[in-house]
Amino acid sequence: MATSIQYIDIHKVLKESKSNFLKSLPKFIVALLKIIIKENEINRILSLYADCKGKDFLPKILFELNIKAEIEGLENLPDNGRCFFVANHPFGFVDGLILTNLIAEKYGDFKAIGNDVFMLIPHVRPIIAAVNVFGINPRNYLLELNKIFASDLPITHFPAGSVSRVKKCKIVDSAWQKSFITKAIEYQRNVVPVYFYGRNSRVFYILYLIRKMLGINTNIEMALLSREMFNKMNKSVKVKIGKPISYETFNNSKTHFEWAQVVKHHVYNLGS
Repeated sequence: MATSIQYIDIHKVLKESKSNFLKSLPKFIVALLKIIIKENEINRILSLYADCKGKDFLPKILFELNIKAEIEGLENLPDNGRCFFVANHPFGFVDGLILTNLIAEKYGDFKAIGNDVFMLIPHVRPIIAAVNVFGINPRNYLLELNKIFASDLPITHFPAGSVSRVKKCKIVDSAWQKSFITKAIEYQRNVVPVYFYGRNSRVFYILYLIRKMLGINTNIEMALLSREMFNKMNKSVKVKIGKPISYETFNNSKTHFEWAQVVKHHVYNLGS
């Protein structure tokens, strides 16, 4: 039996956080968080597949969790994968695993634009194009991103930048960021829309609503995302792929931000 390596250490992450709220959490709360996010189970799985890196790791973790993807519209994946593959973000982790594994199976090498927190996990570093979704991106991030945009690699992206929340009694993404439109035009990349059916648990959304009512800015419900991943164990996730949208569609009749919302609306229409 492989020895479990401490890849994820919540105590260390909180102490190094820029949030005074997170740094000040009492020890018993930190201990509870370790249980909630299933820190030991995550480290066990990461240790089990310590030799798997990048695209080779993705099917292993899906196999370990026994998560199946029911995919409609595979014929809409273009032969040339030099596109942005954009999707809604209802789950947090599972949708990312399924989307990246799908693209890896079809095209081989690719890059996933993702939160720089994923760089803490060596298994996925080779496939992550890191961004700071909660602040200003450092110059080295921007330089690396532009290299990736100019390359022939497929790029997966969740333009909302964060997992779906409750908005007007519906569970939807926040407004999509405009960067994928800007870069699609600049680097002549078509956009392939992908829709994920499903949602997280009620507990996730209730915690979010309570946080908002109390005026707490720190996204404490994010601590539940790993637990939400384990909630999808032994289940199937339905996915629908739409037809590619030419980058030439994004003309001057709308701003890049407005075009991003048009694509978002189109993605949600795939599931209606």
